[in-house]
Amino acid sequence: MTAMSTLAEEFWQWREATRPDSFDDVCRVRRPSAWVPDWSAAAVEDRRRVLAGFAGRYSALEDYGAPVADQVDRLLVGSALARVHWELNLLRDWQRNPGFYLDQSLGPVVNLLLPPPPFTEIRAQSLVDCLQRVPAVLAAAEENLAGHAAAPFARCALLLLEKASEQLATAMAALAPLLPTAQQRVLQKRTAAACSALTSFRIWLGDRLSTFATATSVGAEAFDFFLHRVALLPYPVEHLRWMGRQEYQRSTAAELIMRARHRRSAPAPLIADVAQQVSRQREDESGVRAFCCRRGLVDLPDDLPHYRNAAMPAYLEPLSWLCVPHHLPSPGCPAGDALRYIRAPREDLPYFELAEARDPRVGIAHEGVHAWQAALSSRHPNPVRRHYYDSAANEGIAFANEEALLTAGLFDNLPESSLFVLNAMRLRSLRVEIDIGLALGELTIETAADRLATSVAMDRRTAWEEAVHFAGHPGQGLSYQTGKQQVLDLMTACAHDRPDTFDLADFHIDLWSDGNVPISLRRWELLGLSDHVDRARTLGAGEGPPVPA
Repeated sequence: MTAMSTLAEEFWQWREATRPDSFDDVCRVRRPSAWVPDWSAAAVEDRRRVLAGFAGRYSALEDYGAPVADQVDRLLVGSALARVHWELNLLRDWQRNPGFYLDQSLGPVVNLLLPPPPFTEIRAQSLVDCLQRVPAVLAAAEENLAGHAAAPFARCALLLLEKASEQLATAMAALAPLLPTAQQRVLQKRTAAACSALTSFRIWLGDRLSTFATATSVGAEAFDFFLHRVALLPYPVEHLRWMGRQEYQRSTAAELIMRARHRRSAPAPLIADVAQQVSRQREDESGVRAFCCRRGLVDLPDDLPHYRNAAMPAYLEPLSWLCVPHHLPSPGCPAGDALRYIRAPREDLPYFELAEARDPRVGIAHEGVHAWQAALSSRHPNPVRRHYYDSAANEGIAFANEEALLTAGLFDNLPESSLFVLNAMRLRSLRVEIDIGLALGELTIETAADRLATSVAMDRRTAWEEAVHFAGHPGQGLSYQTGKQQVLDLMTACAHDRPDTFDLADFHIDLWSDGNVPISLRRWELLGLSDHVDRARTLGAGEGPPVPA
């Protein structure tokens, strides 16, 4: 093994045990056996110490004259190390965001609920062990947040904590009959202790709310570090903002034209019930895969796992606010179909769920692509490329595919679905300005939520959830539009570079197989152009993590 591959292997082994849990599904990580969360002050300092060692080893790597693929692998490791620095030292969710500790305490429990049954002895023991850690994680939260927490994040966490104890108790009561006898015996006691800790944390936050800071933004310098040294984006902030505005205008115009075209069309009815939606989605998923092949968009391998809907389990539903309810393949567990857990179709479902309850294909066009891309990437012969680095590549691929399917005519038989895809395009272009505004302190969570709800006709619940999530995860909101623009730019450049041999289906299967790799790096590999990598390096004043003095 080379020094670089050894560093990558050791880093990812460490990262799987220390990465923060998140609401998002794309960056979800598979934990080592017998793992439990630890966010004590000592554990945070240990993370910093280990990061410093990795950063020193990274800075000593030499790739002068190495093949481009090897240089790309090195930059991937640099991006991953830079993300750890971003999380620990710049974003500092562990010090500033009380909601972070809902993800770190309850998130590990929820993640173990996402794979389908059975609950084996090993899985059940991991679950009760993580449940047992909830009080310790929340005690660490109080220590770490004291004197540092941001009041807007605390208010959001307090809203979520209002029913958290009751929801956890309900979920665990539904789970108990599915567990082996040994874990059933301790579940009730550990659930009670976790519920008590959640109540104590809520009281602690409420008592100290008036003492917390008012600002949530990370600021321009930290945001630039993320954009250019983590995400490896070649665009300055104001150019990203301009791109978002241009796309918002284009997608708004396209939606207006589509509405005029279908002004006499009747609204699509809701699917009757969960069973029918699961059945229809199963048929539609195979149909979308066949459509992609017929239209020459992408030809997925026959043995690639599928993307399925399943009824929301009673043990998951009360805690589903903690996650995107998807079970996706991961580098450590690539086999099996991906699952999206769904609720009964009804008119008051949130924005995306409501659209899927009318036409499952709108979910397949985006979330299904995440599942297919994750499955393809998990098969990559190079272990470095099986891991998540930044959302822009993954979300850009899925978003570009949505528009490709719309253009290719997938939704022509159901105008309301075409309109939804265009409306979602508006949403994702608007997210760019929302993301930037929150990161730079130009918007509050409340004003961001209002803008989302009024500009895209989104339900208030989803708008508020999006604003809270993007305020706590700068750079994630803009990843959809920015990543799509990079994908389209790369597609165009490749078609121009080899006009006689370019094949769209081959382009997509190659792109998706390397779907975790930032697009600026794929541009270098496919076209021999390092200009976007060089620009990101210039804008970020370097690459990888800072090396401690």
